[in-house]
Amino acid sequence: MRILHTRPDEDGYFMPAEFEQHTGCLMIWPTRGDSWRSGGWPARKAFCAVASAIAASEEVTMLVDPAQYETARAMLPPEVRLVEMTTDDSWARDVCPTFVRNAAGDLRGIDWGFNAWGGLEDGLYFPWDKDNHVARKVCDLYRADSYDCRDFILEGGSIHSDGQGTILTTEACLLSRGRNPQLSKAEIAEKLCQMLGAQKVLWLPRGIYGDETNEHVDNICAFTEPGHVVLAWTDNPSDPQYALSHACDAYLRSQTDARGRAIQITHLPIPESPVCITEEECRELDLWDGEPTRTPGERLAASYVNFYIANAAVVVPQFGDPMDETACAILAEAFPQRKIVPVAAREILLGGGNIHCITQQIPAGERSVETCVREK
Repeated sequence: MRILHTRPDEDGYFMPAEFEQHTGCLMIWPTRGDSWRSGGWPARKAFCAVASAIAASEEVTMLVDPAQYETARAMLPPEVRLVEMTTDDSWARDVCPTFVRNAAGDLRGIDWGFNAWGGLEDGLYFPWDKDNHVARKVCDLYRADSYDCRDFILEGGSIHSDGQGTILTTEACLLSRGRNPQLSKAEIAEKLCQMLGAQKVLWLPRGIYGDETNEHVDNICAFTEPGHVVLAWTDNPSDPQYALSHACDAYLRSQTDARGRAIQITHLPIPESPVCITEEECRELDLWDGEPTRTPGERLAASYVNFYIANAAVVVPQFGDPMDETACAILAEAFPQRKIVPVAAREILLGGGNIHCITQQIPAGERSVETCVREK
């Protein structure tokens, strides 16, 4: 593995869309007691369900602390590969590399700087040095050259790509003071285009209410194909999410993508009832620095947009809400060539994220699944 100090765009590399073909998926086994209740046991069952759903159509590699290897091996299906690696928590989307690809199908990884979603300004834990070394280790594991971008703070959950030059992000996240306060909005956009081989950045104003990542884009909006997105939505004006979603909708309707196409928007409802943590669940979380990490009754950032697009499936979070079935039906229309796999995800949400947050795709050199299907 070489550590590179050049630019992906100048080298002919770009970030493919998640809906394109994957060679695999990365996850990290949950162990942190102040993130995952009851020593992580309920969360591990949810992680196993997600890994099993993805492994049906692409290789899943689970990074696991050496002390948890035997437990993980006993719980996970045999087709899931385990690799021992130390981390601070289990958010593969945010600490694993963002993979970029060139026209020949060669992959390289981007090693962004990671500071636990805000560093000493408003980050969620300290230290985060183990997480900050995961991306380079993963690149070494896959024999992929690594772009050194540790001087720029960015998490994978803060960006989406359409694979054709357009990047989605949110102002609330990437303009937050805990990430790159020395850079202007224009300079951040330029950096994203350089590192992701893109030509245009779409800046949604907000994300999901209460999202402690400073409102990652992967919880509010995602590409389903070039020119098409799903947007988290509510028609209830008394819900605090109402104004946030409507502001994003208005922004997207005023924009075009990098190829000049108007953005087609499908509204994906949030749960009908707010998902809140219970007093009992709070008691089952470890303290961090002597303080609780959750408050009984706290509203969690539940969103069906936080799904993972596998080669042959879309793995969709479920919250035991009437909108679970509606969300799956909408996504079935958006992804007609893929099976919709619902997974109970409350235990993942209690940790602060969801299915997309605990996964990171490794693009393949081949063309997208949809392109191959259409040609057949």
